[in-house]
Amino acid sequence: MAEKLLKRSEVTEEYTWNLKDMYVSDEAWKEELEKIGAIVEELAQYEGKVAASAENLLKALELSAKAGEKFELAANYANRLFDEDQKNAAHQAMFQKVLAMEAEINGKTAFIAPEILAADRDVLEGYLKEREALELYRKQIEEILRRKEHTLSAEMEKLIAAAGEMQSLPDVVYSIINNADFVFPEIKDEKGETVRISHGNFVPLLESADRRVRKDVFTGFYQVYKQYANTLAALYNGQVKQLSFEAAARKYPSTLEAAVDANHVPSSVYRNLVETVNQNIDKMHRYVKLRKKCLGVDELHMYDIYTPMIADAAKKISFEEAKETVLKALAPLGEDYVAKVKEGFENRWIDVYENEGKRSGAYSAGAFGVHPYVLLNYNNTLDNMFTLAHEMGHAMHSYYSNDAQPYIYSQYRIFVAEVASTCNEILLMEYLLKNTTDKKERAYLLNHYLDSFKGTVYRQTMFAEFELRTNQMVERGESLTAETLNALYQELNRAYYGPDMVSDEEISYEWARIPHFYYNFYVYQYATGFSAAVALAHGILKEGAPAVERYKKFLSGGCSLPPVELLKIAGVNLETPEPIQDALDVFGEILDEIETLL
Repeated sequence: MAEKLLKRSEVTEEYTWNLKDMYVSDEAWKEELEKIGAIVEELAQYEGKVAASAENLLKALELSAKAGEKFELAANYANRLFDEDQKNAAHQAMFQKVLAMEAEINGKTAFIAPEILAADRDVLEGYLKEREALELYRKQIEEILRRKEHTLSAEMEKLIAAAGEMQSLPDVVYSIINNADFVFPEIKDEKGETVRISHGNFVPLLESADRRVRKDVFTGFYQVYKQYANTLAALYNGQVKQLSFEAAARKYPSTLEAAVDANHVPSSVYRNLVETVNQNIDKMHRYVKLRKKCLGVDELHMYDIYTPMIADAAKKISFEEAKETVLKALAPLGEDYVAKVKEGFENRWIDVYENEGKRSGAYSAGAFGVHPYVLLNYNNTLDNMFTLAHEMGHAMHSYYSNDAQPYIYSQYRIFVAEVASTCNEILLMEYLLKNTTDKKERAYLLNHYLDSFKGTVYRQTMFAEFELRTNQMVERGESLTAETLNALYQELNRAYYGPDMVSDEEISYEWARIPHFYYNFYVYQYATGFSAAVALAHGILKEGAPAVERYKKFLSGGCSLPPVELLKIAGVNLETPEPIQDALDVFGEILDEIETLL
């Protein structure tokens, strides 16, 4: 590809995704929207009558599933068009149209779950026996009823819903302040040129080989958060208080229990993670000590945590080479898995290169009834090759679930969303390590592996522990102030990074820059997902076919079972500390090897 950023119309077709697999034309898409509208109008006629008879219940659930399946594909098409070139006015309009339509559909179909909840369980069971076709919807009905004890009266539910916009204010205001209002200072980069610090360049600047640059960006960045710490603490206090209010209103013993119950995950999974990581904190301290040695500094500071420990040994990796390597690395998953990944490579599931107006980053989007789509901005680096493996892991998870499950059970829960993608990354890493003979390249790969553990298991667990403890403080009647939040964060930072790290005063304010603290106990899932993926990948490499078969059953499960139960099918039980401990044992083994190499 040329270095010049191409217009969308100039990109070679083979490097773009084929959206005609969803709709042959925009006109066909528009016709489908009209059909969806008609289905929703028919469904709306059942309001107040859903549980009046077995026939009504069946018809309402059938229409809801039909509308959902068709709308999801229509939204998928509009979203993919928008993301390939966000400057395209026609695609902007299509994107806005599906957003508006989604809100309309949600409003017109919101009555279904409350009416099922209001029905007598024995009556519903009678309906299930009366109409055999309703058996397909049994799990869907049971999932609605599962949280019945935490569902309020219709009047109270309306009140909670009406307060939703107000409850979201801490997150909304934080996002505006953090992304729109903050102006970060300018510094001099490695070349002596003036650059303004931003959210986008903060970490890249911290990766600089010039320590002066790292220190300047670190100090300048956190100075802004320090200046607004009291306001940010008040916002976070408001966030936790509103979570505490709703948890109490819904009769949950804590905000943690309320949050994990939404994904049907036991709170023991969260606690096991925090406890097991703390029991293995010595390994993180070894990592910090190794980093200090590699960088050759008398004192290791928090601004030294992102710069590479190993001098760059990375090579340029073309997209063609990356595809070939990924296929070889995924061979342990079996011929059918590799053949399907290859089909994705050859049949334009992937939008490969950056172009003007294209969305940044990377993602995979499942399209029920068609095939997954993957967005990349490939730039010939090792990280980009890992991103390809990662996103194809998501894509294959969607493919297997969509192929095996009816639409209503096809979408896997967020709790397991990163397992398949990370499993692919680990298989790629193990393949590269097995096939390199260059000592420097091997050390570089091991450093990449260590940093994945550091960032995804230890760091996210530290965030999870901070979130748990701040919520517990509010539940005890304490207020969260800048002073108390700084003290807690500094305490955790010292505990996690250990005696070889100088926990600079600025790092006390890091809590203020993490938007995930407004996502309601979200971050722990990065660490559990990574740990589960390590266990699965190593099991596949060690055991072979039986482990692969179990893994594919997990991939095919969608949301037909609670996510923790699906992982048990694959051989990973996150209700015990074992998968976390096994993953951290691997981290220790990597440390052992790289310590001997350096």
